[in-house]
Amino acid sequence: MDETMQLPLGEGPLRGLVVIDVTRVVAGPYCTMMLADLGATVIKVENPAEPDYVRTFPPFVQGDNGRASAFFAQYNRHKLGVSLDLKSEQGRELLRELVGKADMLVENFRPGTMERMGLGYETLKSCNPRLIYVSISGFGQTGPNSRRPAYDNSAQSTGGLWSINGEKGQPPLRVGTIIGDLSASFYAAIAALSAVIHARNTGEGQWVDVAQQDSVVTLTEHAVVNYTVAGEVGAPLGNDHPFVRPYGQYACKDGFVFFGAYTDKFWREACKIFGEPSLIDDPEIDTMEKRFDPQIYARRVKPIVQDWCARHTKAELEAMAGDTIPMTPIKTIAEVVDDPHLQAREMFVQTEVDGQQVKAFGSPMKLSGTPVRAVGSAPGFGEHNEVVLKGWLQVAASDYARYVADGVI
Repeated sequence: MDETMQLPLGEGPLRGLVVIDVTRVVAGPYCTMMLADLGATVIKVENPAEPDYVRTFPPFVQGDNGRASAFFAQYNRHKLGVSLDLKSEQGRELLRELVGKADMLVENFRPGTMERMGLGYETLKSCNPRLIYVSISGFGQTGPNSRRPAYDNSAQSTGGLWSINGEKGQPPLRVGTIIGDLSASFYAAIAALSAVIHARNTGEGQWVDVAQQDSVVTLTEHAVVNYTVAGEVGAPLGNDHPFVRPYGQYACKDGFVFFGAYTDKFWREACKIFGEPSLIDDPEIDTMEKRFDPQIYARRVKPIVQDWCARHTKAELEAMAGDTIPMTPIKTIAEVVDDPHLQAREMFVQTEVDGQQVKAFGSPMKLSGTPVRAVGSAPGFGEHNEVVLKGWLQVAASDYARYVADGVI
């Protein structure tokens, strides 16, 4: 193939894998960004009349073409940007041609939408039998609620997570991040990569169906088995654990820390660190089972730990704990970004958006042989139309000009 017809290839274990991304917001873009971080070539498709509206989400930087969204940049690095009107037959035909040359398509429309446009799995697999077609939605592609609209909060509320989060005795509290979007993206990436292996072994593609509600259900820890086995319906517990003690938030001089030295080994070490070794053999609290007892914990253990923590600052407590016991400061985001350990782990990287640099989170995936590339740029709207359509898809110059004039791209 002529060099001008080749797509830019990433570096990493997924080098050469081509992904068509017709997702927006976070549940979808984050999935494809992870694939891009791992070396896949991701082509982000946006509607010319209605780009991914996350481009309008704050915070903003002043870019070369006006204000640019740092939020958008955080979930779209390494992608090629193409504008394509999928409501037009010409746009749909171009997408089918792209799919014919790609390995994967990821979409997060409401179930039924892609089918109505003639872009459902059954149609597109005729263009490419090896196609891996990934659908991320609120409630999945099957089931009585599949056609319902959904946001992250829809998944948090219907997946049970909202009901068990918050302060004890108070109304449920939303988890403070878009965990439904994020978890669905994680599962979609895992399932998609499993399908890649299957396709490479058999030549057969498949449809991957990931629901936000399903994903959230798997994040509820003990709640499902507590109900199915013991008949206990979970409720908010604040910073307490259902049965492990001491294990939670404790106030110190300048904020709060997590103290989790609940095992007999860690408890002994904590008693030594805080200068009270006599507590190790205290017959009322000398075993983990005794410390787990709610009454004993409230009357004896909790006041001891509260007193230990109240004497020191977060930094002092972190230094005292060292590598000995699980006791960590509850850090603000400012403290997290400045954390030397996270910086050493390269968890904050520069992402370019419209000529400006934005510091965003990096990748937690560390591979020794094929390192993840987390530093990169987010595409401008339609930035790579010519590279993808004229170069890779070999659209004639006259047709390209007509598509531009007709608003197809």
